[in-house]
Amino acid sequence: MIATYTETQGRVLISPSILSADFARLADDIRKVETEADWLHIDVMDGMFVPNITIGPPVVASIRKHTALPLDVHLMIADPDRYVEAFVAAGADLVTVHAEACTHLDRVLQHIRSLGAGAGVSLNPATPLTAIEEVLDRVDLVLLMTVNPGFGGQKFIPSMMDKIRRLRAQAEHAGYAFHIQVDGGIGPANAREIYVAGADVLVAGNSIYGDADPAEACRRLRGLACES
Repeated sequence: MIATYTETQGRVLISPSILSADFARLADDIRKVETEADWLHIDVMDGMFVPNITIGPPVVASIRKHTALPLDVHLMIADPDRYVEAFVAAGADLVTVHAEACTHLDRVLQHIRSLGAGAGVSLNPATPLTAIEEVLDRVDLVLLMTVNPGFGGQKFIPSMMDKIRRLRAQAEHAGYAFHIQVDGGIGPANAREIYVAGADVLVAGNSIYGDADPAEACRRLRGLACES
């Protein structure tokens, strides 16, 4: 199970995205970040909800055997409730689904929690925060996509900074205790502004795995985000 927002409040968590790792040497690339990463972000794509296709439960189960890091599994798939149980059984500690992909979002989130995993909900850049306001009191994490999902290496959409601020303000006003995670175009140049805006979990792929020393890249990203 992932640590709650209350338990980690005041810290920035780094969740390297294996989408940017070398899949032929995945275990090795995971080991490269283990000393500095807080979670491991696993993007699951089905070629329907998003254009790309990545991995399924068997790969998550294999990853689980090679790391003690919490597995942060992001389901960018249509009708995700069909596969929630399989991913939790494979070792997912947190399962995040897209509000846009769920006909019955509350039911899906309840299902995830009933299986003992943390429940997250994600929004695409063009989806308003109002789409999830009725479930904010019962999620462990909200993932704001800061690029259009489906491919790594995209640039951060500048207007998403205000969306992060508005979600953090809403959470604080209502007394909600969920993580705010951001994914897409995150690196040394914007980590500080993103953290100040209200995000506490940074997903980074290219800026970590594109570095000669991925562990140092994690450490540097955290330091830049938290610098005073």
